[in-house]
Amino acid sequence: MASSTRNYLHNLFRLFTGSRWLRPLAVSYCVTPACNLHCTYCEDFAQAQEPLPPPLSHEEACHVLRTIRTGTDWLTLTGGEPLLYPDIVHLVQYARRELGFRLNLQTNGALLSQFEPALPHLERLIVSLDSTDPTVLGALAGVPPDTVAAILANVRTYAGRQDEFGYRMIVNAVLTPETLPGIEALLHFCAENNLFLSLSPQSFNNWPRYELLVADAYQEFLQRLLILKRGGAPLLASAAYLRTLAALAPFSCYPLLVPRVLPNGDLLYPCRPIEKSGTAQGGRPANLLDVSSWAEALTLAWAEYGPPPRVCNSCYQQCYIEPSWMQSHPGTLVWELLRYRASRRGGLATFAPG
Repeated sequence: MASSTRNYLHNLFRLFTGSRWLRPLAVSYCVTPACNLHCTYCEDFAQAQEPLPPPLSHEEACHVLRTIRTGTDWLTLTGGEPLLYPDIVHLVQYARRELGFRLNLQTNGALLSQFEPALPHLERLIVSLDSTDPTVLGALAGVPPDTVAAILANVRTYAGRQDEFGYRMIVNAVLTPETLPGIEALLHFCAENNLFLSLSPQSFNNWPRYELLVADAYQEFLQRLLILKRGGAPLLASAAYLRTLAALAPFSCYPLLVPRVLPNGDLLYPCRPIEKSGTAQGGRPANLLDVSSWAEALTLAWAEYGPPPRVCNSCYQQCYIEPSWMQSHPGTLVWELLRYRASRRGGLATFAPG
C-alpha cells in the first residue's frame, strides 16, 4: 500500500522532471457537513441555507477510505463536525485497524467526552479553537456560554491525556480581525497545556479577509510570531509559511499533495478554492464510490481539467502552502525539523488542517 514517505520521495523525482502529477501526502475527508457550531467565518457548512445532504452509510464511507488508502497512509477526518457522523467511532477503528491509516481528527472539541473510544486510534487530535476569551469565542462560534465553557474544558482535559491516548494535540486557529488581538494569549495557553498552535488567515471569496490585510497589527503580529518561533514557541507553522503570509507573494502551490473529499465521496479538483470558483480549471470530476483506486480518480480529473495551475496567489491557507513548501523545498523541511521542536514533533511534512 501507498505511504506518505514513498510518495514524498516519488514526488521529488516528479518535480525534478517538471511534472505536476503528484501523489498525496495526506487526504482530508469531510465525513459530514453537519456542525453544532455556527462560526461567523465559515464559508462552507455552518452558514449553509440549503438542506444538508445525508452522510454516506458506513459501508459507503469504508469504500471511500479504501480508495483513499491506495493513494496514501495519512488521513484527516473532518467536517462540518466529524463527531456528528453517525458511526464515527467504527469508521475511525476501521480506518486504523483494517486499513492501517495514520489518522488525524479535526473537531471543534465540544463533543470529545462522548467519543473517547475513537481517541486511542489517532496520531493527531486537531481542535479548532480561535480564542481563549469566552466572549470572543462565543460570538465567533455562535453558541451560548455553557457550550464555550465545555469546549475550553475539553481542550484542557484532553491536552492532559495525550500520553494516555497516544495522540499529539494541536490547536488550529483562524486569524480574523476579531481573533488577532488574542492569538498570542492563545499561543501561551498552548504552551501551558503542552499543545501546538497552527493558524491560517480568514478566507473570504478565496482571498484573505481585506480588513485583516490592511491592518498594521496583522503585519506586526506575523513578525512577532517569527520572533516567538525562534524562541521556541509551540508553533506548528514553518518560517517559510509565516513569511509567505507577510509578503502575500505568488507561490508555487501543489494542491494534489493534500486533496479534499466531500461527504458524498466527490473529489475536489485540484483544490477547494478553484472548485468553488466555478471556472473551467476545476470541479468534481470523480466520486470515490465509483472508482477502485486513487490513481483512477486522478486520471479522470486530469483528463477533464488538466494539470493544476503552476502559480497561485489566492487563499494563503496553511493546508495548501505548507505541504507545497515542504515538498518542493526539501532543504526547508530538513531545516524546520532540525531547528524547531514543534515542526518535528507535530509532523509538519504531513500536517494539513482544514
